Amino acid sequence: QVQLVESGGGLVQPGGSLTLACTVSGKYDSVSNMGWYRQAPGKQRELVASISVIRETNYTDSVKGRFTISRNNVKNAVSLQMNRLQPEDTAVYYCNAHVWRFGVQGDYWGQGTQVTVSS
Repeated sequence: QVQLVESGGGLVQPGGSLTLACTVSGKYDSVSNMGWYRQAPGKQRELVASISVIRETNYTDSVKGRFTISRNNVKNAVSLQMNRLQPEDTAVYYCNAHVWRFGVQGDYWGQGTQVTVSS
């Protein structure tokens, strides 16, 4: 069984910062791409940022220069540092990981954590 355990999130004022963290737990062989998605009310889930094993990163345009994704390959953990947060960043944020088990790659998700940006 593989689980993605998230932490962080909460309420922050516009212009503030938050850090999200996610760790892969359970029995598995390896982890390839990891990333963060978000879903705002009434909207589709969208990719926020992703990072490969060799730390190639990809960001959606609206967060470039404000968010930074990083990973720890020893702990199979991924973080998202979010700076200069804006009300439109309000959403449920989900951790995602591509995990190899018994020679098969699966797509796994965290439970989601709420980020609310409001004064």
